[in-house]
Amino acid sequence: MKVTEAFKSGAPTLSFEFFPPKTPQQEEQLFEVIGQLKEFNPNFVSITYGALGTSRAKTFQWAKIIKSDFGLEPIAHLTCVAASRPGIAAQLKELTELGIENLLALRGDPPQNDPGFRPPADGFRYASELISFIKQQYPAFCVGAAGFPEKHPSSPDLAADIRHLKIKVALGAEFVITQLFFDNQDYFAFVDRCRQAGITVPIIPGVMPITGYKQIKKMTDIIGARIPAPLLEKIEKYQTEPETIKQLGVEQAINQCRGLLERGVPGLHFFVMNQSGPIAHILTALDLKR
Repeated sequence: MKVTEAFKSGAPTLSFEFFPPKTPQQEEQLFEVIGQLKEFNPNFVSITYGALGTSRAKTFQWAKIIKSDFGLEPIAHLTCVAASRPGIAAQLKELTELGIENLLALRGDPPQNDPGFRPPADGFRYASELISFIKQQYPAFCVGAAGFPEKHPSSPDLAADIRHLKIKVALGAEFVITQLFFDNQDYFAFVDRCRQAGITVPIIPGVMPITGYKQIKKMTDIIGARIPAPLLEKIEKYQTEPETIKQLGVEQAINQCRGLLERGVPGLHFFVMNQSGPIAHILTALDLKR
């Protein structure tokens, strides 16, 4: 099933993002997490892909497991920063043979410890080029793109970001999943600007519950997301109390999701971090078990 089918009913979609496990213990944990969250009947789930292709085999393996073992609709992430066109063509062929219908096309981040890094000469500079290549080579794929309510860290400003997003949509992106944010007004302002620019595809807000102080600080520093002052004050106050941080994170996410749903968002996409507990608490509080 193509992800876009899920939006036709008009009801908000529910989806989760997982990352490929690296050890047998993590594999066992992810099986349990997916099984637990399947009880909430998500419309689709996504599986991430290392920016330099380091997790490619695991990403594809887990996309297949999600589809065949759990009966859920997977979105396979695909990044292009270090990929060649023949390499991506081979991966698209493999995904087609696995029965995967949905992709999230991303540029990915260049290696931080290699300032002289350059993409392959026959590679891709931007996610828009990857989207164009996918739709030319395998037009049956349903392709999504990333959106950045507070702009991409490498973008000069939000206006430039939205221009780039419009190009992605023009080249074939059929839905957008946003990066995490904590102030709903940032998301709604972003959507308004996208609509004014002529972008009409669904823009699904990405939600990440705070489960640890160091984790969320590192994540927001990397992507340039802002933690509102009252929330930051709370998590800094309790940064040495992990259980309190988790409780605060769940409460914050419940309130954030309620605010999003009240204003008619097309869905909620949770960055699960391969943990089911916080997400289950949030969805139960929101009465989203369907």
